[in-house]
Parts: sequence; structure tokens; C-alpha cells
Amino acid sequence: MTALMSGLALIFFILIFQFSGVSKPTIIMVSIFLSFIGVFLGLMITGWPFVIMMTMMGIISLAGIVVNNSVVLIDYVDILKLRRIEQLGIDNDKYLISKEDQFNAIVQAGKARLRPVILTAITTVLGLIPLAIGLNIDFFSLFSQFDPKIYMGGDNVIFWGPLAWTVIFGLIFATFLTLIIIPVLLYLVHRAKLRFARKFGDQPEEGENIPAEAA
Repeated sequence: MTALMSGLALIFFILIFQFSGVSKPTIIMVSIFLSFIGVFLGLMITGWPFVIMMTMMGIISLAGIVVNNSVVLIDYVDILKLRRIEQLGIDNDKYLISKEDQFNAIVQAGKARLRPVILTAITTVLGLIPLAIGLNIDFFSLFSQFDPKIYMGGDNVIFWGPLAWTVIFGLIFATFLTLIIIPVLLYLVHRAKLRFARKFGDQPEEGENIPAEAA
């Protein structure tokens, strides 16, 4: 637990420096904690035990994968927002784009990043399947006698199996979170920022034009 909390804290601080804010790193951290639900659901459905050492290592590894997929999506949303801001010619430091523009940016980013996120999940899951089921191949006998001696199970699946299945269960669940929960949270956070800016800042009300940036 100490290693897990330390790793999550380091991830959070790195994300703060990357995004220069707190809202987006918080959204990513929420998705990480929600992805842990997939791990526990998978263990409950299969009835496999919670192995303290290897399952916890799998959870820590899962956090890094979920962060990667989330950053890919959020970063592309920011790119689309900057393009829209340049089209409108507004001051990005003073005004926010409308909720309709934010919604369109999120939808477009979700369509563009759907394939990379799903491909990342599929390739990771398929790559972990041999480790999870304990696929054993004797490469020495394969090249010397042309007999790979392939068999399933063994001592290595007892050790590495819990780690692999933890990442597989969590990643399958986290993929849907990345494509559904994160866009919803991004939209809700933007709406909250708009309300705050209209109440305490110079953000124009709904339907009013945002002042263009001075040339």
C-alpha cells in the first residue's frame, strides 16, 4: 500500500506539471481508482485469491497504463480546443470556449482516439495471456531437437499469474472508463469553470460573443 500510494502521488505531481493545473490530473486519478473496480470484479467473478505481492504489483502497473490512455485522450482534446481558440481569435488566458465548442472537441477527440486506446488495450491483454495461463516453451530443445515441449501451467503461473490477470481485468474495465467517464468528467469540469468565470470573472453570458483578442 505504501508503494501504491507513493506511485500514485508521483504520477499526480508529474501530471500537474504536464497540464499546468489540477483539474485534468484529478480526472485521470479518478479514472485510475475506478479502474481498480475492474480488478476486484474480475477476482470476485473468477473466485481467484487476492495475492498481496503480485496482485498489488499488477495494480501499480495498471495505474501507469490507465494514465497513458487518459493522457492520449485529454491531450488531443486540448489540441482541438487550441485550434478552436485560434479560429475565434480570443484570449486563451482570459476567456473560455463555450460548452458547445468543448462538447464538439470532446466528441471529435473520442472518435480520433478510439482506435489507439482500444488497440493499446487489446495488444496489452493479448501480450499478457501467455504469462497469465503459464504458456511454457523449451527453446533449447526447440532448436536442438525441434521439440518445443509446450505445456500450460507450472510454477511460473502461480507466481506471475495473479499479476497478469490483475492487469487484464483492470485494463478491460479501464478502457471503457477512458472512453466514457473521462469525456463526461471533462465536460462537467468545463461547465463548472464556465459558471465560475461568469460569476466572478469577465466571461460573457450564454449567447454573447467572446471579445476577440486585440491585434
